[in-house]
Amino acid sequence: MSDRETAAPRRGVRSFVLRTGRTTTGQSRALAELGPRLVVPYAAQGVDWDAAFGRHAPRVLEIGFGMGEATAQIAAAAPERDFIAVEVHTPGVGALLLRLEQAALGNVRIVQHDAVEVLRDMVAPGSLAAVHVFFPDPWHKKRHHKRRLIQPPLVELVASRLEPGGVLHCATDWEEYAQQMLEVLGGCALLENTVPDYAPRPQSRPLSKFEARGLRLGHGVRDLVFRRR
Repeated sequence: MSDRETAAPRRGVRSFVLRTGRTTTGQSRALAELGPRLVVPYAAQGVDWDAAFGRHAPRVLEIGFGMGEATAQIAAAAPERDFIAVEVHTPGVGALLLRLEQAALGNVRIVQHDAVEVLRDMVAPGSLAAVHVFFPDPWHKKRHHKRRLIQPPLVELVASRLEPGGVLHCATDWEEYAQQMLEVLGGCALLENTVPDYAPRPQSRPLSKFEARGLRLGHGVRDLVFRRR
């Protein structure tokens, strides 16, 4: 079997739960006008990302960018890198397209699909400089913990797609989820923690509304930065 056939099972935990949301007129316009150029359709095979971006550059994949505020800021601050932004919710995709248009950013491409399948089918092993997972749904009720994104199968898949020295950077404002993340990431043989415990927030990750909300609620925000061995 090929790596793509063995990297992850065809069925398993998805990286999202579909929610309804209203798409604004501006987002709809961005989807229609910018989508054909900046949204890469899901394909159950490898993608020529050099062709998609029009250049060869270090690539970062983000799982779940919400409304895209942090994504656009990070991409603007790192023009030497290309960003594959994965999100399933249409209003968020439209919102990020608007941000890319307003900032004239050309180093972001969006895939509107389940990130597990995107990583498995569209990203070659050892090809990513980094993967970002910022403030995933904590599913704080114990009976829902099985729905959490950061679990061993996904972490193993992510690690396989990172180049040696590549970074998996997660952040959460839920302490119990942070502890689970630390345990799961620490249990992946392909990854090593860059610090003894939680990492200081890297300057490359801007403060977000989720972080501000967490701080208001008294939740300490924790960053986890693991490196591919």
